[in-house]
Order: sequence, then structure tokens, then C-alpha cells
Amino acid sequence: MDILLNVVGNKKIHEKIIISGSKSESNRLLILQNLFPEITIDNLSDSDDSVHMQHALSTDKETVNIGHAGTAMRFLTSYFAVKEGKEVVLTGSERMQNRPIEILVNALKDVGAVISYEAKEGYPPIRIKGTKIIKGKVEINGNVSSQYISSLLLIASKLADGLEIKLIGKITSVPYIKMTLSLLNQLGIETSFEGNSIQVTPKKSITKQTVVVESDWSSASYFYSIIASSDIGSEIELSAYKKESLQGDSCLAEIYQHFGVTTIFGDNFITLRKERVAKKETLEIDLKNAPDIAQTIAVTCFSENIACKLVGLHTLKIKETDRLEALKEELTNLGANISVTDRSLHLEISSKINSNVAIKTYKDHRMAMAFAPLALKVPIKILEAEVVTKSYQKFWDDMQQIGIKIEKL
Repeated sequence: MDILLNVVGNKKIHEKIIISGSKSESNRLLILQNLFPEITIDNLSDSDDSVHMQHALSTDKETVNIGHAGTAMRFLTSYFAVKEGKEVVLTGSERMQNRPIEILVNALKDVGAVISYEAKEGYPPIRIKGTKIIKGKVEINGNVSSQYISSLLLIASKLADGLEIKLIGKITSVPYIKMTLSLLNQLGIETSFEGNSIQVTPKKSITKQTVVVESDWSSASYFYSIIASSDIGSEIELSAYKKESLQGDSCLAEIYQHFGVTTIFGDNFITLRKERVAKKETLEIDLKNAPDIAQTIAVTCFSENIACKLVGLHTLKIKETDRLEALKEELTNLGANISVTDRSLHLEISSKINSNVAIKTYKDHRMAMAFAPLALKVPIKILEAEVVTKSYQKFWDDMQQIGIKIEKL
């Protein structure tokens, strides 16, 4: 489905939006729920990724296909590795079969997992034979995707002696590691994270409990971008959010102050308000702890005629698409002067935004959603717009609610 986005008339916004539970928290909790059936989950994400995860955890088929769901691929690799007596082939879309998994597989093999490649060495599909893992120590580079590390942490308490993970070198995406540890702590599982060493103690069972998932901060980023481009006094209330969030993307509240967006924390919700602010000519932001909001911030900077230098983006090369190259291509088509390296993005001030440009989404949900707020400036086309369901089922409905007109092409 290709669509045309436009805003006709008033750009002063006053709306309330309910956003589904965090995909990151939900997928971690789904793994933990299957390891500890005492858990009940409220406000579970309705994203495609979480649907794929639920299906993979409940199916009896030997081949488990998780489509584009990268989180599911990584978390399930460890989960199936400790399911004694179960053998599965874990696979995904064509893009997923070109996203590396070798670092995680090697770490699991180091502790005794039985995993082999069905096609290309180092990439899905992989065959996993569940076995009892007794070795309790492993080393892994600290600058890899935090999902590899979280994958190991999620199964750690079910190992005979727990697990000690030694992180080699510089550690990136620390908030996502801390999110996983915090969820384990909520369940009564003891952990420690000191220096470059993480320790998880073994746990056979936990107290029966309900865990409420906070709404997704990555999904909130698009509304921050919309308020940044709206008229002074505009407001959007988003639920359900809390000030002491486990999610690294909650740094949005601080970052978007540069665009005149104030975040007001209420009881289980936030209000985003557009206020007058003296804008900086150039923003320099290190996003190593929150790379998923890089696309949104880059588009906001372009929309608001602000130059930016975004660094810490090395993990974007292996997402649903090469997000750095995708951003460069689409922003250039819109009239931006932009350059990228393998870990950074540099955007110069642009005085004009080309209208009616067709944005390619590259089967990447965040490409579609990051560019949608530009509709407050110029008419814009989004190709393959249905891709948003990967993380945000109601995205286009919510865009219409705040006043963006959507026309199917």
C-alpha cells in the first residue's frame, strides 16, 4: 500500500493517543514467561514482532519462521538452545537470512549449545538442538548488538550454575542490557553488573506475579517529531509512560528540548508541548544507547532546518535495512545535503524541502514512521506503508487522529 500524506489547514494539535506496550520489554517478558509460567503480562505489544514471538513460542513445528523480527531471532536462538529434547530450524525473511547471528551462536556454543547453519555460515537459518547447558561462563564483545547479550541473560537463570558474561572492550547499548537485568530483578532473579562482568544467579521458580509493560518510547518518537514541527501551544498526551523508564529511548525527553518540545510527566502518561525556543544551528548527539531513534531525529533536524551530527550508529548497518544508507538516499531526494559513514550521520542546514517525494521504506518500519511527520511541512508519499505493523499496528490511524490526511494511491 502506497499513501500520500498531507496536512490541510490548522497545525495546532491537541490530542490524546494510547500507545501499545514496548516491543523491547514485551519480547523479553514473553521469553521469561515461557521459562517461568508464573508470569502474567499486561499491556503486551501488539507489534508484528511480538506476534511472531508468541507464535514461535507456541508452535510444535520443526521449522520456525519469524519473518523480519530480529529481536525474536536473537532471543529465540538462546531460548531453543536450552529447551532439552527440542530440535528446531529457526529462519526468517530474505533480509533476516542476511543479518549476522554468528557472534551469538559462537557464545552459545562456548557454553555447550548445539547449533549448526543450514545454509550460509554465520547467518540464519540455523538448526538448534536443545540441550542441558552446564558451563556457566562466557565471553562476548561489548560493542555488539545488545540483543545478543540480552539473549544470553534471558536464559541465564535457567542454567545449572547461572551465567557470568564477561564483556570484552567498550560496551554499547547499555540501557537495553540494564532493561533486561531490571526485568530479571523484578521477577526475583539476582543479578550484578560491575565493570565488564555481568552475573545472573540460577532460579528454579519465581513468585506468581503480573508484569505491566510500559508503552514503547520508540513509538513516542514520531509524536515528538510531530510536535517539533507543529504550532506553538500544540500538545499530545501519550500513555502509558513513566519517568523512571527502563527504555533507553526515553532520552527523547531531553533531546527534543532542543526542538522546543517540553515533556510533562503525569500519572502513567506524558504530555508533549510545543514551546518557543532558541534553536541551535547544529546538534551533536551520541546515540549509541538509543540507535532506534536516529532516523526520527535526522528527519526532525531536516524538517526544522537544523544541522546535525549523529554518532554511535554502527548497529544501524545490520537492521531491517542499512538504515544509514537508506536515510542518505531518501533525505537527499528531499533536498538534504547529507553524508554518512559506517557509524555516523552528518546533515547540513537545508532551506527547502522538496514536496511529493516518494519515500522508499526498504521493508523497514522505522523508515515509514520517521518520515511521516514531514507531512506537516509538505505533501509526502510513503511507499509500502503497511510495513509499520512490524512495531506499531495503529500508526496510520493515529496519524489521522492528529490531523494528517492520508490518501491511498
